[in-house]
This record gives sequence, C-alpha cells and structure tokens, in this order.
Amino acid sequence: MQQFFEFSPEVQQAMQERKPVLALESTVITHGLPFPRNIEVALELEEIARKNHVVPATIAIIQGKIKIGLTSAELELLVNDKQVVKAGKRDIPYILSTGLNAGTTVASTLYCADYAGIKVFATGGIGGVHRGDDQDISADLIELARTPIAVICAGVKAILDLPRTLEFLETHSIPVIGYRTDVMPAFYSSATSYKLPARVEGIADLVKILRIHWQLGMTAGILIANPVPVEDEIPAEIIDPVIADALQEAAKQQIRGKEITPYLLDKVANATKGKSMQANINLIKNNVRLGAMVAHKVSTT
Repeated sequence: MQQFFEFSPEVQQAMQERKPVLALESTVITHGLPFPRNIEVALELEEIARKNHVVPATIAIIQGKIKIGLTSAELELLVNDKQVVKAGKRDIPYILSTGLNAGTTVASTLYCADYAGIKVFATGGIGGVHRGDDQDISADLIELARTPIAVICAGVKAILDLPRTLEFLETHSIPVIGYRTDVMPAFYSSATSYKLPARVEGIADLVKILRIHWQLGMTAGILIANPVPVEDEIPAEIIDPVIADALQEAAKQQIRGKEITPYLLDKVANATKGKSMQANINLIKNNVRLGAMVAHKVSTT
C-alpha cells in the first residue's frame, strides 16, 4: 500500500520531527473555484496554516500517486489539467491505475489522511443527506463514521437536508461539537434552528474532548462545527430560495451523483453574483485557521 503514497518534502520532515500537520482537501481547488482564484486560495490556505505554526498537507492524486502535501509544481499541474477528475474514496483504485489527476473529496481525504497518520482535517462543509431523497447519502458521512479524525467545517453544505444529516450523525455515533455555537451552521449561514448536543468556547476544551475520544478508541470521526463569520455569511432567508431554485433546475436536467454538488454551487454563485463564492472562500479560511490552532494544540500538549 505504501507504494501508492508520496509525501511532500515539507510534510515528510514535519512527520519525522513530530511537528503538527493539518490535512486539506483538494476538490475546492479542482472543482469548487474557478481559475485563477482556485490556486490563489489554495496558497492562501496553506499560508494560514503556516502562520499558525502548522504544516499544511493538501491531499490530491497526481499521476498515479496519492500526494500527502503538494509542491508548487504539483499544485500548478493540478489546476491546469483540463481533465482533472473528482475522486471519492471508491474512485481511488481506478484513478491510480489510469494515472489521472484528481482532487480529493472529504471522504477520500479522510481515508488518505488517516493512512498518513494525520489527526486533524479542515474543510469547507461536509456532504450529507440530500434533500428529497433519504437514500442519497454522501460518502463523506460513511467515511466519518469509521475514520477517527477531527474534522473542522462550517457545518453541512446548505444545499443538503440538515435534519436528516444530523440524524445520520447521531445514528452512527459521530460526535458533533459546536465551536462557540449552540446550533448547526449551514455553510453560508451561521445559524439554524437545529441545536447541537455540545458546545465549547476554547481550543483547550476542544482538544481535551478530542484526546478523550481517541483514548477511548472511538472509531468514528469527530465533527467540529465552526460557523462562517457573521460578517461573511449570507442569511438563510436570502440563500434558501436561491438553493430551492437551483435544486429544481438540477432535477429538471436529471443531474445526480457526485456532479450535483458542483452544479448547485455554481448555480448559487451565479444567482448571488459571486457572494456565495466569497462566503465559501472566507469560511474555508476561517476553518483552516481553527484547524491549525487545534492541530498545533494537539501536538504540543
């Protein structure tokens, strides 16, 4: 298995010296943002981690190898490849066998980060149960249920069914901790009516929970809900009608599976004249900042 993984020199050195490392996914680069904003944001996210004394490990698949951390040349290759694909966990063997380049989803990033021994992962929002179809469940949730990594996110993507997703998380014993919030955020919006079972105010309390979770041998991940900053959010009463229209259009065009999320995000971005994209960027930065602080605290206490 080891032959399929390659660590960047920066990440390799950090792992050898037991320095904190933060996992980052790459579909936001390959499928979430347009060029050249995608490479700009990728570099900005990595710099946020470094400023918080943590080594970023952006994970992707490049030319038959799972990359744990990207060099600048590999990042350029990823964003300039017009045939780059989106890699869920189930797609990894095929992509490795064909030598394709791919951005990793939350699910596949979790799988790869776990193999690499990385304990903290920051992303934008997780996948969940889709609206109108309780059988359409993101692989993100399945992988969360069996991978004991701390995942910092701005809640569930707003295009999804929040109550059904929360029910799945409960059923599969995936803890959800609100970071300075009592309710589940909805990606673009900081507040919903869905109360969370736990809240923490500081990094030390959060890391204490993580350590106990791991010491008990819990096999599931632990979800840390970090709301989008209020100054960057799009209130639910504004974004919800836009999402409803995008969902109707997707249904008409019979867009399904892993194509549905990028389609909906693109429609929402167009309808909000780019406001949703900027909110997306800002909330990811906010999550990487928190993720770096958590990863640093985990490694130094």
